[in-house]
Amino acid sequence: MTELLLDPIAAASPPAPPHDSIRGALMESRQRWQNLVALAADLAFETDAEGRFVFMMPDTVLGWPASALIGQPADVLVGDDGTGPTFNPFRPVVEMRRHRAWLRCADGRLALITVSATPLHNAAGQIVGARGIGVDMTDSDAQTSQIAGRLRRGQVLHHIISRVGRETDPDSMIDTTLWALIHALGAEGSAVIGAISRDAPIEVLHECGPGASAVLEAAARLVARPTAEPSHATNPDGRLVLAVGCQTRFSARAGLAIWRAADARPWDREDTVLAGSAVYIVRMILEYEALQQDMVQQARTDPLTGLLNRRAFIGEMHRDIARLDRGAEAGTLMFVDVDSFKAVNDRLGHGTGDQVLVSLADLLRKLVRPSDLITRLGGDEFAVWLSGADHMTAAERADHLCKTAPLELQSMLPEAFPKLGVSVGIATRRPGSRESIEDLTQRADMAMYEVKRSGRRHWRVSLLDGD
Repeated sequence: MTELLLDPIAAASPPAPPHDSIRGALMESRQRWQNLVALAADLAFETDAEGRFVFMMPDTVLGWPASALIGQPADVLVGDDGTGPTFNPFRPVVEMRRHRAWLRCADGRLALITVSATPLHNAAGQIVGARGIGVDMTDSDAQTSQIAGRLRRGQVLHHIISRVGRETDPDSMIDTTLWALIHALGAEGSAVIGAISRDAPIEVLHECGPGASAVLEAAARLVARPTAEPSHATNPDGRLVLAVGCQTRFSARAGLAIWRAADARPWDREDTVLAGSAVYIVRMILEYEALQQDMVQQARTDPLTGLLNRRAFIGEMHRDIARLDRGAEAGTLMFVDVDSFKAVNDRLGHGTGDQVLVSLADLLRKLVRPSDLITRLGGDEFAVWLSGADHMTAAERADHLCKTAPLELQSMLPEAFPKLGVSVGIATRRPGSRESIEDLTQRADMAMYEVKRSGRRHWRVSLLDGD
């Protein structure tokens, strides 16, 4: 096993003879070397084959006592700035000069250090450690500090955007953003909150890390401020909360909240600037999420009435029938058609015809419960699925509709125009029945046309043997 020397001069010098004058000169030489390093660098280090510190100077390094670092893995100083896998400058495999690295300070801050280091080899050429120096660039002067801050901020934002670009759903995009901010800012947790208005409840839309519910009220107050600048406050439990609001194009005011533990370092300017930049990414994702939800909604609904379209209606019926069969409950389908609707389009125009259809859709919404389904099948034909209801309940609803619809629809037409009405066909599916949705639909459709042939403006039930 190769024995490491903690001093470069000792490693390069032959063994000293046991003479006090020579030993004194060597110690003086080592001291001059240390003084030189102290003048030229902010830290000097040596690691062993396992990457542990075996030498560190000066006595305090980035706020850490040097004695406390000896024997520790060098990884303890490597800062996670939220940009993914972090290079460890204390374990180089080749000589490197002025490599930029973010190192973790004792108070949790990240310091920008330029490290020059070289690996140490044994006689067999194997790496058995490393030796190097570092210069702290973070606070050398105001300009350098600003450059360092912009560099780190750019790295974090570039990492977030590149990772977000690989995701396909908004939840994963938000999670990627929030976790990157947690790592970059040394935070405990982060969340996106929404519905920040007088009439809407405060809501956590996305969260990563613990503590969202505890800081929600404090974060909401910060986000609700009219200013677009990030602001911070201390939560009643001592957590340090940083938040910034944003206004998306498709929803109420939302915001980004980040919090640290009560004993963590206070927020500084670089923290707030990074949060202020990141909220624009959050806003972009929220708007993408709203567009995606709108596209899904459009794919399921009739654009004129806002009711389910035929495809979505049948799909929801399948799921509800499976649930009703498990509970041994019936379900009833109603087909509704507007009588004499063609005359409205021909004589008054399609604009008036559309108003009639929208009005009938509103009547049907008032007729059913939230668990029921309504669709516009096309033209002036509608269908209603009454979940858990039998034909007697459906007949009562149909009778009410046949009486109220003419009064409601006629109010949109000229007084001399023939009165409109509706014809309704009803078909009930017994629990556990093997009757398909297609056959059930055909029965309700045939019952409706029987009504039209027999005078219109009333309803009829299609019964199977045993009903």
